[in-house]
Amino acid sequence: MLSAWDARFEGILRPYLPFLAPDEALSADAELRDLGLDSLGIVELLTSLEHVYEARFRDELLTVHTFATPARLWQALSAARGQELDHAVE
Repeated sequence: MLSAWDARFEGILRPYLPFLAPDEALSADAELRDLGLDSLGIVELLTSLEHVYEARFRDELLTVHTFATPARLWQALSAARGQELDHAVE
């Protein structure tokens, strides 16, 4: 199971969510598409995450499902980084 994401992750993600108010909490199960994440944003976000975390997403992680919620994206990033974390964000 995975732990909650770190502040750096949320700091990278938030600029791609124009419909999320700056003072609004980002919940683990929030639908990123509903918060304004579009296909171009996904590509830019992926590039930013890979650069900052020095990770590479495997091809099987490059799906709409991966980018559906913050929890799923954090889980995929953790997998890309080869981390085994012990608390889930669902």
